[in-house]
Amino acid sequence: MIILGIDPGTATTGYGVISTKIPKHLQQNRNEKPIVIDFGCISTTKFDSAGERLKIIHNEINVLIDKHKPDLISVESLYFFKNLKTAMPVSQAKGVILFTAANRNIPICEFTPLQIKMTVVGYGRAEKKQVQSMTRQLLDLSNFNLKEKSRKKDDASDALGVALCAVLKGFN
Repeated sequence: MIILGIDPGTATTGYGVISTKIPKHLQQNRNEKPIVIDFGCISTTKFDSAGERLKIIHNEINVLIDKHKPDLISVESLYFFKNLKTAMPVSQAKGVILFTAANRNIPICEFTPLQIKMTVVGYGRAEKKQVQSMTRQLLDLSNFNLKEKSRKKDDASDALGVALCAVLKGFN
C-alpha cells in the first residue's frame, strides 16, 4: 500500500510518500518498517496570488499522484489555530488537497496534530522535534542519504509523520 502524507500550507505544503504491506497492528513481522519512497515540499511565493497558490498546490498534488499512485492520502487536519489570518489560507490549501484526492477517487484520512503526536510518540503534548525524531526511527530511510534528508524542510518531515499515522492507526 502506498500512502501520501500531506502537511497542508499555502507557502509550503509538505509531502511524504511511504510504502507498507499492511497496517502495523496487523503485521506478522512487527519489526518491518514502512519504506520512505519520496518526501519534499510544494512551495509557492508571496508574489503568487491566493488563487495561484491553490492552483500550484492542486497541480503538484496531481503530479505526486501520477508519479506514486497512492492508495490512500493522509492529511493533517487543522484542529485549533492561534491566528485566524493563517488558519484561513491553510484551510483553503487543505480544501484543495481534499478536492484533488476526491477528484482522483483516492480515499482520505485526516488526523489532528494531537492524534499524530499520540500515535507516533505516545504523548499528545510532544514537541515537534520529538515527533520528527520518532518518525525517523519508525521509517526506513535507507533510500536517502543524510545530506539530502537534512536539506528537506520540517514540513516534509511532518508529512511523513502524517503518513506514518495512517499506518499505525490502521487507516481509520
